[in-house]
Amino acid sequence: MANTYTQLRVQIVFAVKGRESLIPKQHKAQVEQYITSLFQNRKYKVLAINCMPDHIDIFIGLHPTQSLSDLVGEVKTASSKFIKKQKWMPFDFAWQLGFGAFSYSKSQTDVVVKYVQNQEEHHKKRTFREEYLDFSEKFEVDFDEKYVFDFYD
Repeated sequence: MANTYTQLRVQIVFAVKGRESLIPKQHKAQVEQYITSLFQNRKYKVLAINCMPDHIDIFIGLHPTQSLSDLVGEVKTASSKFIKKQKWMPFDFAWQLGFGAFSYSKSQTDVVVKYVQNQEEHHKKRTFREEYLDFSEKFEVDFDEKYVFDFYD
């Protein structure tokens, strides 16, 4: 839409189905590159991305031409097909239903980029579950425990 100007930054988090560690570390860069290309092909700017074996954090510059739910759904579907096609595992791969999304101001960009880039360090101290639930509380996201990702910690 003409004369529409936005500055929206969103951290997106979604998990592997069953929260299993299915993304091989040796293929982490391939998954990140593929998912980055999915966003870029849709004209989104990826500010940071980090794929852990059981989940992914993506920090993007968002524009108002597409709903966030539709965007994440498309990215999850395409990346799931990509991972299956690679045959890195002898069984089907899938992302869990749903996702988390947390918005930030421009002044917080550097902090969030560093946070996403340092996921390995964060998860040495806190589990993904602890971190995700903390984010939900910190950002005052109402949630029903039965609809939050399946955690098998």
